[in-house]
Amino acid sequence: MKFKTRLQVTFISIILLPLLLSVLAFMIIGIYMTHVQKGYGLRDLDYSMMSANLQDFLGDVDRMFEDLRRQAQEDPSVFENGEYLEKKNAELSRRSTYLLVRKGSDIYYAGDPKAAGAIFHKLPDYQKIHMGEDGGYYFNHLEKYVKQIDFLFQDGAQGSLFVVTKMNPMISKRLLAYMFIAIAMILVFTSILLTRWIRKGVFLPISELNVAMQKIKDGDFDHALDTNVEGEIGDLYRNYEDMRLRLKESAEEKEESGKKNKELISNISHDLKTPITAIKGYVEGIMDGVADTPEKMDKYIRTIYNKANDMDKLINELTTYSSIDNNRIQYNFQRINVADYFGDCVEEVGLDLESRNIKLNYENMVSPDTMVIADAEQMKRVINNIISNSVKYMDKLNGRICIRILDQDDSFQVEIEDNGKGIPQKDLQRIFERFYRTDASRNSAQGGSGIGLSIVKKIIEDHGGYIWATSREGEGTCMHFVLRKYIELT
Repeated sequence: MKFKTRLQVTFISIILLPLLLSVLAFMIIGIYMTHVQKGYGLRDLDYSMMSANLQDFLGDVDRMFEDLRRQAQEDPSVFENGEYLEKKNAELSRRSTYLLVRKGSDIYYAGDPKAAGAIFHKLPDYQKIHMGEDGGYYFNHLEKYVKQIDFLFQDGAQGSLFVVTKMNPMISKRLLAYMFIAIAMILVFTSILLTRWIRKGVFLPISELNVAMQKIKDGDFDHALDTNVEGEIGDLYRNYEDMRLRLKESAEEKEESGKKNKELISNISHDLKTPITAIKGYVEGIMDGVADTPEKMDKYIRTIYNKANDMDKLINELTTYSSIDNNRIQYNFQRINVADYFGDCVEEVGLDLESRNIKLNYENMVSPDTMVIADAEQMKRVINNIISNSVKYMDKLNGRICIRILDQDDSFQVEIEDNGKGIPQKDLQRIFERFYRTDASRNSAQGGSGIGLSIVKKIIEDHGGYIWATSREGEGTCMHFVLRKYIELT
């Protein structure tokens, strides 16, 4: 549930729930109190009768009523005495009560004439209530409680004395106490209910999220949260899961990169040690006079030169790798004629391959005016790295490398194929990974850092192209990469 909806429900519940429960409590208390007050002889009670505490309010009135009833039994003629009635009325008036005497169908005496006029025609008939009965009548709309004493006047006329009590809406202490306790319990219940609801819907999820964030802080990226939760909490959980998965992936990549960096250092150390050892040996041979002829001296110096070149290539690969790792390869893109460019590259690498007894074939099947937007130096690095790899793993005396440029409508494909020992199928999909070597043995005669083809892949992709390899063990390998042609808009 969204926080906005939760706040709206909370706001409405704070208002309506206590109100509804208070009404319910009032009804229950009303049923209880009216049931109790029926013990005082009241009939036709409703909830307005809760407005007075009868035990306190009517106690004195009941005692005076009993005195009047005894007087009616002993000498009812006193009810014809105006002074006696005035005296009794004065005593009762302190209890919001007045006397009303009826003779026949007329008012004989009224302690409160105005109030008596309003209730007179509603009073019970003569002998409606028998002598000795404690019952009374409560008139809801007039808020009057009436008790009746019937007697006979001296002239034989029927008479009734009514004790009329004004039940003004005064909240009784008992009702106040009951309602105070009920409201207090309702507020406590509402608070507990809403607190548990908010705690379950807000504080517990936030606490769980806090625990999860602490796990992240401690480097534990495996603590998952339920992403099926709705509302803002669900959004937080899903954002946390996205963050956790990315951090986990980043940590795994960092760990893998750390392993590969160690492997790179080990590879480079091994591959540098080999030419350095050779250079050191040939220099010592020169110093010791082993190269005592011009021919030997020339051979030693050429070997030292070649080994130094190998070291330079390794260092260049390491520098390029560092640029790739920091995404800082510098490109100088320009329009290049495909046929001219690859023709020059073939001519440049052809001499080196010829000295290694490797035959180079070149086929260009694109039109002479085909152009491409590329960095000439970086593309040369691509070709040199691929051919260097082919030479490195050439296992045949009559080696052969073929370079083909194929036309593909709005792009062109370059294929560099050799007849070397090939790559196992299980390794073919991984040869472009950094540091991956099909021959993991450190005693490999070929050596290599294992980053050459990863550099090739990065450069081709930065040119907007893509690269893949096909190979058959014992027959050779073919590298394919595709680049988009430059087409000038007219």
